[in-house]
Amino acid sequence: MKIEKNTIVSLRYKLTDAQNNVIEEPDTPMVYLHGGYEGTFPKIESLLDGQDVGYEASIQLEPSEAFGEYDPELLKIEPRVRFPEPLEVGMQFEGVPEADEEDVEHAAVDSDEDEEPLIYTVTDVADNQVVLDGNHPLAGMALRFWVQVEDVRAATDDEIENRHPEGGDSFRFGMPIEGDDGDEDDFLGDEPENPSSHTLH
Repeated sequence: MKIEKNTIVSLRYKLTDAQNNVIEEPDTPMVYLHGGYEGTFPKIESLLDGQDVGYEASIQLEPSEAFGEYDPELLKIEPRVRFPEPLEVGMQFEGVPEADEEDVEHAAVDSDEDEEPLIYTVTDVADNQVVLDGNHPLAGMALRFWVQVEDVRAATDDEIENRHPEGGDSFRFGMPIEGDDGDEDDFLGDEPENPSSHTLH
């Protein structure tokens, strides 16, 4: 079976930066619903469209085709008292804890109702202040993917309706696992709910 709209694709991949430093090379394949469901980046879907099991290729994605350019406006400095202790570099927060009303109103204007809150990563901790970065950890980076198609099957009606494969969450590429120690090798997250979020798996 060839890869086409409404097929479930099992894909092995290796992700490196532009200098060929390995960012992620999982032992198990990612599984996604093909056909414009934001299961992976559009450029990767285009590359795989019409291909069969065993197909492999390498492709480079520029920042605009992956996680976007780095946005310095997403860098925030907040009072340390707003955050729980112990506080360490690498910790992540959904939104800014105890943001004041002005911040909340500003965030509401900038985002759609169904859009997920920004995940902020602590990048620096001082005595009285905390530096937070709302950019994706791979924002601003050109990324290289090696991909190999391991399996292709027709999607079920439920999978098409739910916009992701059955049998567990569709893991979002690029977000550290909750409770992980923050190694760049382990990037994945929750089931995608935001249609505007590009995901790898």
